[in-house]
Amino acid sequence: MRAGTGTNGAALPFAKATFALSVHDPRELPPPTGPEIAFVGRSNAGKSSAINALAGRRRLAFVSKTPGRTQLINFFALADAGFLVDLPGYGYAGVPGAVRAHWDHMVGTYVRDRPSLAGVVVVMDVRHPLTALDRRLLDWLRDAGRPVHILLTKSDKLSKQAAQRTLAQVARELAQVCPGGTVQLFSSLKREGIDDAASALARLAAGKNKAPAKGE
Repeated sequence: MRAGTGTNGAALPFAKATFALSVHDPRELPPPTGPEIAFVGRSNAGKSSAINALAGRRRLAFVSKTPGRTQLINFFALADAGFLVDLPGYGYAGVPGAVRAHWDHMVGTYVRDRPSLAGVVVVMDVRHPLTALDRRLLDWLRDAGRPVHILLTKSDKLSKQAAQRTLAQVARELAQVCPGGTVQLFSSLKREGIDDAASALARLAAGKNKAPAKGE
């Protein structure tokens, strides 16, 4: 896997990604240093698999068979080029309301206040995109002024024509909800879309000049 580059961004060393730390409370977040690219999505949408595919590793991010099991913010260092940040999955059933409230507080605080957050990768299963919870998250990101890139994962599960139709549909809605946001097809299994995703993340990292003002 090549490190991704874009016209506006230098390569990010995804192959050098290493686990740095996990936190359970926003007050435990490390001091902001390099740009952070956060990954978030519904449980079982393929978020951990996408991170592993970008890094060219099998078990960098833990792939759980139990939705909602991981309720931590996990930081993966990209040498001295910043961090990939794995946020807890959402939309899982059968967990106490207190756990969902914790997710809202922890992730909401991180998205709203983190000065080093360069952008957010929203992971959606291409077969079930733009759920009510996905739209709620996109509203959060828009209001926080955070750049968005959507990965429509598991694209190998659809025919090429169906995948392209879904891509066009999500792109149209994204333009209304989060102007400037980008979206692509992605398959960890077939290793498709990895270079495009790496380039998009490199551009997000390069565009991080200062934290957005709250509410923008």
